[in-house]
Amino acid sequence: MQNHGVVVPLGALYTKGNSVIGEFSDLIPFSQFCKTAGFSIIQLLPINDTGTQSSPYSGLSAFALHPIYIRLSEIPQFNSLYETSKDFKSEYDKFQKNHKYTLRYDYDSIMNSKISLLQKLYDATDIASNSKPDAALEKWIKSNSWIKTYSVYKNLKWKYMQASWKTWKKEDQLISSEEITKRWNDKALKKAHLFYAWCQMLAAEQFEKAVEAVHHNGIKLKGDMPILMNEDSCDAWAYPQYFNQNLRAGAPADGDNPKGQNWGFPTYNWKNLKDSDYDWWLQRLENASAYYDYYRLDHILGFFRIWAIPSGDCNALNGHTEPYAFIKKDELYELGFDDNRIRWLSQPHIPTNVIEDITWNHHGAHKILSIFCTQLPGEELWLFKSKITGSQQFWDTDLGPLCTEEAAYKIKETLVNYWSNRTLQEVAKNKFIPMWIYKNSTSWGTLNHKEKEQLTELFDKINTKNEKVWKKQADEIFTAIKSDKKIKMIPCGEDLGVSISCVPQTMKKHGIYGLKVVRWNRLWDKEGQPYVPFETYPELSVTTTSVHDSSTIRQWWKEEKDSVKAFIRMEPEAFGLEKDDSDKIEEMAITEFTPEIAQIIMKQSAKSKSNLIINPLQDYLFMDKKYWLEDEAQERINIPGTVTKFNWTYRLPVAVEDLQKNQKFIDTINKITKRS
Repeated sequence: MQNHGVVVPLGALYTKGNSVIGEFSDLIPFSQFCKTAGFSIIQLLPINDTGTQSSPYSGLSAFALHPIYIRLSEIPQFNSLYETSKDFKSEYDKFQKNHKYTLRYDYDSIMNSKISLLQKLYDATDIASNSKPDAALEKWIKSNSWIKTYSVYKNLKWKYMQASWKTWKKEDQLISSEEITKRWNDKALKKAHLFYAWCQMLAAEQFEKAVEAVHHNGIKLKGDMPILMNEDSCDAWAYPQYFNQNLRAGAPADGDNPKGQNWGFPTYNWKNLKDSDYDWWLQRLENASAYYDYYRLDHILGFFRIWAIPSGDCNALNGHTEPYAFIKKDELYELGFDDNRIRWLSQPHIPTNVIEDITWNHHGAHKILSIFCTQLPGEELWLFKSKITGSQQFWDTDLGPLCTEEAAYKIKETLVNYWSNRTLQEVAKNKFIPMWIYKNSTSWGTLNHKEKEQLTELFDKINTKNEKVWKKQADEIFTAIKSDKKIKMIPCGEDLGVSISCVPQTMKKHGIYGLKVVRWNRLWDKEGQPYVPFETYPELSVTTTSVHDSSTIRQWWKEEKDSVKAFIRMEPEAFGLEKDDSDKIEEMAITEFTPEIAQIIMKQSAKSKSNLIINPLQDYLFMDKKYWLEDEAQERINIPGTVTKFNWTYRLPVAVEDLQKNQKFIDTINKITKRS
């Protein structure tokens, strides 16, 4: 049976009783609307604590819920404190007044105000007065063992004014589980630690109450499990054995990102996780199972392999897959490469003239190169010194006394480029892998045809081995997850852009849903890059019209005309056109977006054979023009690659109660959700 759902960030929900930011309790009226509209699933973006980061994918904790979603007025102490404390009443009223409904909410201001108000409410409890948990909190703490570590960490974050734990004093940075327990039990710190535990208990209670109401309305809840943790997270601090702090996760170079992507998050040490029977990951999923029926595994490719970048690099070019198969030095010897040739292939060689062309001074070029490099005897070629461990060092070095500011910039840029100018990368002593962009390297260009053929054949063998290594790792992880009887959620993988053959096979084997974003699900190797027909979508998949990192269908229609034309060509009859009428298809593609066009797109997408069809609420709202914003750019959630106050602060343009009253709009949605 096909199930329709809707995606929404929790903070985006807007109800008449709550104009500040969407909260756990807002799921209750929203689920009533969803029931009426024929939806059976609500998918939330991550709602874990992210501290000062508005991005829900920059988690400060794998377990803690975000206190920003707590409804203050539902806390037991609220009414009495509001009536008896002028200070509290004044601060709360000011908070409400300063945060009346706007299209984007002020994350920092709301979070800071809520924490301050939560602290005042906590101070009015017997827990704060006695520095001792009451029966309810004590029971909750026993059922959530992670809370002790989180509370100690959060209190240290407060002590250091939210600075990264890597800047703390050594005795606070490097801390054992025994030391964490000792600090949790420290009477002088108990009141502060219990504040964070109390907040988490409130968040859990309010979320559980909302989940119960959602389920009562016949709606399932789908959560989102970000694969990575912030390097400044509680988990990276408390469980350093599970994270590679010397590596950063990202993506290799491609057409849109010629330098690759560096996401800034540490990679996992899967060996140590495996040795612990994946205990941390399983606890994380067990914790989520208390709320969700389905869950999205973010960047599922990362469970097979992650693109790991040295932490000292400023781009992703010198990254490599983790895990990896490698080429032994002996294999290169067998192909006829001696140590000098291997050095030529695996180490960048910088000619003096590339710096001299910038400085117009031979002696000056030598002085600059000698800072970073060693000159080969008798040659105008240089090798990077062993002290250079990452390309960021070039940018961090002051060249002021040696050249102009403009020349310094060009020199550093040149050195960064040469840092990745290799055919092979030595990932460990006498172990090599091909660089992702090895064909662009100087050394590759100097090889003869036979040598290129030999290395290409060797690289192909490595790729074949890699697939087996990656499949083995993912198999082990997914088997452990599926074997845990406490995890009752249905897994859905975010497998966008995956071209590795073992990924779909392994996902199918473990019953993990794939993701099909309509506009990107195309036959890219065929002429005209036609859309994949909806009737061929696999049942074990989730179909969606947009995602949180993409534009909405309204923006897509306006800005991506080639993609729009290809969509219309798939079934022009849906737009009232003849199949062979190219001129009319061209005309349709350049017409203004309308609610009727939105309805066609949503109806067409609902023809998918996927078991789950879950679209963003914004794309449904376009079917009624009164819900359109003047600026369509304001309707998207996030713009990848940017860090601004705009991202992740979207709010619905209409109160949920008003959506519920709009019978015409509900009937329009029902024509889509009931037809399949």
